[in-house]
Amino acid sequence: MKKTLLTIAFIGCLSLTFAQEEEKEKPKDGWTRAGNISFLFNQSAFNAEWLGGGTSNLAGNLSISYDFNYRKGDLTWDNKILADYGLTKVKDQEFTRKTNDRFEFNSLLGKQINESNWYYSFFINLRTQFAPGYEFFEDVNGNEARTEITRFFSPAYLQLGPGMLWKKSDNLKVNIAPATARFIFVSKDFTDVGNAQADIDAFNAAGGYFGVEANETMRFEFGAALNAYAKFELMKNVSMENILSLYSNYLEDPQNVDIDYTTNVVMTINKYLSTNLTFQAIYDDNAIGAFQIREVFGLGVNYGF
Repeated sequence: MKKTLLTIAFIGCLSLTFAQEEEKEKPKDGWTRAGNISFLFNQSAFNAEWLGGGTSNLAGNLSISYDFNYRKGDLTWDNKILADYGLTKVKDQEFTRKTNDRFEFNSLLGKQINESNWYYSFFINLRTQFAPGYEFFEDVNGNEARTEITRFFSPAYLQLGPGMLWKKSDNLKVNIAPATARFIFVSKDFTDVGNAQADIDAFNAAGGYFGVEANETMRFEFGAALNAYAKFELMKNVSMENILSLYSNYLEDPQNVDIDYTTNVVMTINKYLSTNLTFQAIYDDNAIGAFQIREVFGLGVNYGF
């Protein structure tokens, strides 16, 4: 039900975009490049005499978005890099904790069909993270401890395949790829359980590590992917960006559709300052059979290039 509602919400955003999108001049051939760097900062402080309760903390989040697109005649090549990293430090906690960590590269090649909005397409998507991720707990002495559970390229997701692209502009497009290869890469440090068959069977029965089986470093899947992007202005100085990725694995439980939906709302104050809201929902039953939710809100310092 949640997955259905999420998809309906995105379709509603697309419909609003259709209504707002105006006819534009035909794009010129050649490269177009644009990027943005945003830094969000949050801070709270309380002295010892403060009676209302609260814990002093610092948090920062750095985001980079860069697009480099090429067009020549009926050929288009769209590329996008997304990078986010955030940390928070809470007083009296021993370890600094991550609030965000993502690296994503998207490349979409299209050949236009008879001057329509449809293209033959081929896409590549790569997702991973920058730094180790930890599970935090208290040890037998009551001290804060942690265990590493993820790291750079563990996991890493690579998807690629041919399909059909519907593209009205750089800010409104949907790509459907019914024959998509998907690779999940992990470090053997997280899958090495030795050679005992009982340990191997128990590890695999629990779902493995992001779906990768015991003593392996890669999982291959084959299925269908849908990727959609819509960006538009809600009102003056308020923009909304929606990114949706769906994937179904033909080889195992095709009814369990993986979802990755992100919405970014930017309320511009001036050239360098804005209020930014990011909401992300992920469903991947190879990782956990529930929605993963991330929300970041704060005052941003922006630089466009």
